[in-house]
Amino acid sequence: MKFRKLIKVESGLKQSDIAPLIDVVFLLLIFFMLTSNFMVQPGIRIKLPKTVVSQALKTERLAIIVSSEDLVYLNGKIVNDKELEKVLSSYRGRIKAVFIKADHSATMGRIVRIWDICKKCGINQINIATSRVEK
Repeated sequence: MKFRKLIKVESGLKQSDIAPLIDVVFLLLIFFMLTSNFMVQPGIRIKLPKTVVSQALKTERLAIIVSSEDLVYLNGKIVNDKELEKVLSSYRGRIKAVFIKADHSATMGRIVRIWDICKKCGINQINIATSRVEK
């Protein structure tokens, strides 16, 4: 038995179709966007008061946060005036500056009480956080 050789001559340029590849890439992109977890950073939400003139501080200081409900946070925990005074007294001599981050709707009386507690505990440099107004 004799086999015949079948020879085909193809003409033209051979190109692969990339449309299916693009479809697969888009499907993978959608899959990863839908299955990824968007982490929400836990924290205390405050809106800092605005100021035209402000100065950036270069060193890290102890931060006291006052929320809009007049709750005081120190190291992420709610503290009252007595606990705040106790903690600041334990830092006596080791820390010279305190950074108060107060919400713009926090009462001034609460901020002044914190200021007095800091002065009573021997902390002389007290800074209040603000955000700069863009001109």
